[in-house]
Amino acid sequence: MKQLFLIRHAKSSWADDNLSDRERPLNARGQSQLAPLGSALAHQDAFAGEVYSSVAVRAQATLAGVLPSTFPETRVQTCPELYTFDYRKLLQWLQGLGDQETIAIIGHNPALLELAQWLLKQPPAQLPTGSFMNLCIPIEHWHQLAKGKAKLNALLTPQQFSYTHFVRKQKKRTNPDTTGRKRDLADTLQSLQNWLNDLEPGVQLGLDDEFLHQYRIALRRSRAIAESIREVNGSKLLARPVKQLKNRAGATSHLRDLHVLLQQLPELCGGNDELETGLRTYFEEAADAEQQLLNKSLASKRHQKRTQDWLSLIESGAFQKLARSLSHKDIRTTIDRRMTQCNQKTAELTPESSDEQIHALRKLYKRARYLMELEPDRWKGPLKMVKARQQLFGRFQDLAVQIQLLHQFRWNSPKALPAAVAGLETQLTQRKVEVREQILALGGLDGSPL
Repeated sequence: MKQLFLIRHAKSSWADDNLSDRERPLNARGQSQLAPLGSALAHQDAFAGEVYSSVAVRAQATLAGVLPSTFPETRVQTCPELYTFDYRKLLQWLQGLGDQETIAIIGHNPALLELAQWLLKQPPAQLPTGSFMNLCIPIEHWHQLAKGKAKLNALLTPQQFSYTHFVRKQKKRTNPDTTGRKRDLADTLQSLQNWLNDLEPGVQLGLDDEFLHQYRIALRRSRAIAESIREVNGSKLLARPVKQLKNRAGATSHLRDLHVLLQQLPELCGGNDELETGLRTYFEEAADAEQQLLNKSLASKRHQKRTQDWLSLIESGAFQKLARSLSHKDIRTTIDRRMTQCNQKTAELTPESSDEQIHALRKLYKRARYLMELEPDRWKGPLKMVKARQQLFGRFQDLAVQIQLLHQFRWNSPKALPAAVAGLETQLTQRKVEVREQILALGGLDGSPL
């Protein structure tokens, strides 16, 4: 069995007419594609074997940008034959290879795409720049390549494995977090659900943490709106959907906590490579397991049914009527009530207050913020202050979770770097104490719009 990776070079520049095709470099977008492309290739085990590249400047730049720093130079080759746009020449070159099990080729269209179309019974129609295909071929020797015998394991494009490039492609349907003031609330919820549907493939792929982060934000915005409509109208119609939105967000919480910890490990470990490697290995395995659980949930019939039920509800006449009944005055009243709760609970905090009390207060600030963002022009000053407080409470929560995760590591791996881990716990505990003191020093917050 052979594994073939067909990698199209990143986006190239046409700015200089004096350059030949072979000399064209990558443009800015192409450069920004390299890091996420490299991560996606590594995740697919594209670097398990030999890597071959065209001699073209844009292909060489792609090669340099995606290879892991530890990849052996002896397994990288630049081949003049790969600078071709004719798939038959590419096929002939492949058939002359040795017995390598895994081959990765960085080359050019239309040769790469047409080769895939020759090898696959149901081939893809496109292979954009910065994208790649993973083909599984049931042969023992490369000279046995035959038409229609390969299986497509994966076709991944930048917009699938990079949130930045996903957003660039979604300009006509951007994250609707600041459009509520111009729209019906039911329409805003429909836009949020469309956004969730668009984000979900990236969440399931799990190659860019930002997909999950934005997914959680959209769920929380949806819940904040639904809760406000229920508060004002007292309707039981939204009781179950609000609970389900809360549960959907809750199902992603642990994975998000692991993402944050993994992102912060270099800074937390302070150059202790042994400590960072040990913790990264352990928590990456935990994140992979959590990702599998989330994917199973998102692929379930229950999730699909609940999503469809929620969409049907917010498109219904009964819900449209409820949403229209929530006026600007109602939104302001709800925000004022929530800000009063925030001020009261902030004033009630003492040095003996539990982490859970502070965590609950952080959620109150967040829900108030999401409502303010429905009408951001009306709440500019308070919104800025609420965001600042939410960030402060968020730092406290991150530290509390990270300390808990380190406890978990020490429990499961008691002989692994005990002194270094204990020292890191002490450091995080001190930071947590300092942030707690900042929270206790907070005064009241005026929730009135400017």
